[in-house]
Amino acid sequence: MKLELLKPSESLNKAYRKTSLRRDQVESFKTGFKRLFSRINEKESEENLKNIVADFLKEIWYKSDYEINTKDRKDLVIHNGKTATEAVGVMLEVKRPGNKAEMLSPDKPNAKAFQELILYYLRERVDHNNSQIKHLIATNIWEWYIFDGVWFEKNVFRNKKLKEDYEDYKISGQDTRFFYDEIAAKFLDSLTDDIPCTCFNLKD
Repeated sequence: MKLELLKPSESLNKAYRKTSLRRDQVESFKTGFKRLFSRINEKESEENLKNIVADFLKEIWYKSDYEINTKDRKDLVIHNGKTATEAVGVMLEVKRPGNKAEMLSPDKPNAKAFQELILYYLRERVDHNNSQIKHLIATNIWEWYIFDGVWFEKNVFRNKKLKEDYEDYKISGQDTRFFYDEIAAKFLDSLTDDIPCTCFNLKD
């Protein structure tokens, strides 16, 4: 498997490009962006970095319109509304910048971060019957890999064998490591088409 890396300008819906921003919105983003950078300590835990990402998203875009928090064992989610009772729309897996072994990259897309997103997705889509998942994201604060929920719907949810393997896993008593190594990793290895993914690095 390989990632088809897209720049944000290539993947952004053209309708959004016609939307104008007020000057105060631009300044608010710049302020939040500087604050994000000032708070990053690469030696801190994933929990610390997860909170920084959540604060940034709340301060800049979502505070008044969308609930952002953890859910079950997912690192971070954005709900499709103001409360936690609304369906989850976005799921994030957050890694420490120094955790190169688990973070995906163009050279190593079949990494634990991607495998975790597959497990998160199946739990949310199959167990909770949530068909409103828009994006899945893996990030180490600097690097961001954003996957479209439509790709997961077509290639993960509609994959009969993968769903059967997931159902068997749930009743097997095996730990998550088994799912990552024996199910998710093998599923990703079996893919022959490139996976479209919006990718950017905040350092750039």
